[in-house]
Amino acid sequence: MSEIRLKRVYSDAIAEDGYRILVDRLWPRGQSKEKLHLDQWAKAVAPSNELRKVWIHDAEHFEQYAQVYKSELDQNPAVDDLLQILEQHPIVTFVYSSKNEQANHAVVLREYLLEQWTR
Repeated sequence: MSEIRLKRVYSDAIAEDGYRILVDRLWPRGQSKEKLHLDQWAKAVAPSNELRKVWIHDAEHFEQYAQVYKSELDQNPAVDDLLQILEQHPIVTFVYSSKNEQANHAVVLREYLLEQWTR
């Protein structure tokens, strides 16, 4: 299994990032494809538009948000594609645009995939 790293889109890409995947549903404002140095855009694994719109980035509600998002991931066939990518690359960096580095969907996605891997 890969090491899964997390990085904001506004941080510079470096070689140590390995395989870089944008995990946001929407393209980040002000960012070009060239600047992000992405290997893939996996918008299908991002939270649904409905969940994204109700999530108000309030840490108090993060656990509830995470549970709903994990339920979405349980039903999402794109998770299998992502697991295959993780098997192929020793280091994978999930790139996201959220300002909150501790309470965001990339954190939940990483945790979810690690849980899937250990099953």
